[in-house]
Amino acid sequence: MIGNLKPLEIVLIIVVILLLFGAKKLPEMARSLGKSARILKSEAKAMKKDDAESASAPTTDATAQQQPATRTIQAAPGDVSSARPVTEPNTTKS
Repeated sequence: MIGNLKPLEIVLIIVVILLLFGAKKLPEMARSLGKSARILKSEAKAMKKDDAESASAPTTDATAQQQPATRTIQAAPGDVSSARPVTEPNTTKS
């Protein structure tokens, strides 16, 4: 069926579907997508930072005994309403 449709017909079908079902939801969906992208980007940056710190830090007893600082995950920069503290597992070896 799709093989018989021309590009203009496909575009018209998509426009009609968006107008009927998604016109009110489009801004909300765009905000949600942007928020998810910011979270993913910040988490990826935090993982790279953690990897760089662990690779450059020497493994001594003094380093193993220090308490790690509590990290806070925010949904977006400056968004403190959805911020939550993150407890990381203790990875010291005895």
